[in-house]
Amino acid sequence: MGTFIIEGGHQLKGDIQPQGAKNEALQILCAVLLTAEPVVINNVPDIIDVNKLIALLNNLGVRVTKNGTASYTFQADEVNLDFLQSEDYKIQGRGLRGSIMLVGPLLARFGKGYIPRPGGDKIGRRRLDTHFEGFIKLGATFRYNKEEYFYGVEADKLTGAQMLLDEASVTGTANIVMAAVLASGTTTIYNAACEPYLQQLCKMLVRMGAKIEGIGSNLLTITGVKKLGGTTHSILPDMIEIGSWIGLAAMTKSEITIKNVAYDELGIIPATFRKLGITIERKGDDIYIPAHTDGYEIQNYIDGSILTISDAPWPGFTPDLLSIVLVVATQARGSVLIHQKMFESRLFFVDKLIDMGAKIILCDPHRASVIGHDFESNLKATTMTSPDIRAGISLLIAALSAKGTSTIHNIEQIDRGYQNIDTRLQRIGAKIQRLS
Repeated sequence: MGTFIIEGGHQLKGDIQPQGAKNEALQILCAVLLTAEPVVINNVPDIIDVNKLIALLNNLGVRVTKNGTASYTFQADEVNLDFLQSEDYKIQGRGLRGSIMLVGPLLARFGKGYIPRPGGDKIGRRRLDTHFEGFIKLGATFRYNKEEYFYGVEADKLTGAQMLLDEASVTGTANIVMAAVLASGTTTIYNAACEPYLQQLCKMLVRMGAKIEGIGSNLLTITGVKKLGGTTHSILPDMIEIGSWIGLAAMTKSEITIKNVAYDELGIIPATFRKLGITIERKGDDIYIPAHTDGYEIQNYIDGSILTISDAPWPGFTPDLLSIVLVVATQARGSVLIHQKMFESRLFFVDKLIDMGAKIILCDPHRASVIGHDFESNLKATTMTSPDIRAGISLLIAALSAKGTSTIHNIEQIDRGYQNIDTRLQRIGAKIQRLS
């Protein structure tokens, strides 16, 4: 189990480039199974979860060629379907949440898709019903081995259908879209997710020959085609990492420029951080955060009541950044209520912040009230363990702002979502050391 040793209390300065978006990459990589032709993908993040999926595709028989830094060519012209029933596949699939999105492309192109119950962050229940209910409506037969926790769908032919999703699941929508593009007839998906990463997937599929209307809305209409071809695709910068660096700059009173952020795809993320009093300046496609030497003040509602920041499906605020907002609020002037609606375990890391001196009341598994310090007292260094990716980066930001030297164990969780984070932060002045 790896460890970070962090000497906090230092101002940082410089430029930082966000990696490619993890959540987009997991969808896009699964989509290469939909064609036998080469697919070139650029800006692929070099992180554990993405590398696990690339290895899994390679074991499935997909030819993987690394073209250079962050660029790969994939060709799925000799897929080994027998591997789907192997113990190696079951072990590898369990260790990666994104492996669920292999099922849609496999079902669409080969008539069958199998997956063990995926693992991933322990942040609460994340149901798979939306995925499989969508496949069943397209004509697939579902089976589940309770002893091995092994899911399967099979179909001689998929036929387009009308469906209303019970939740606007991003991965569920992506999976159903990938199955529907090769189905016979027309599929309509209402209450579809419309996140930028899902839009990216749809645009890529259209370039491959798919017929998809309504991209960017919650109503997708897909007219099935018989075959898809190859394409070239570039992954967006990771909006979660961009939000993390905004929070880092504010908490450490640092002057940081975040480069090439695809600003127009960030939705309400900049506006949400501005509600915490953080100055965010757009410079072309970069974000400039000045040093907040006088701190930052949370805005109340216009009637004077305390601000609430909650997560919601896009274009609402992403749940992956609520933990960052919570940490940033600990040193603001004012108070805020954080309402995590989607996952019941994501706020449980706040006990570690309380140990560091933060004034937080955990109201229930979904809500936390934060009373900011206004930097009148610093967070105190401590020893802690990262429970998941997003809590891990939040604790790292807290440690970088704290007085003294902190230790974070289980940093593999952070590495699953953030590429070479220690060396990248060292370049802008962070005092962080990795111990293996």
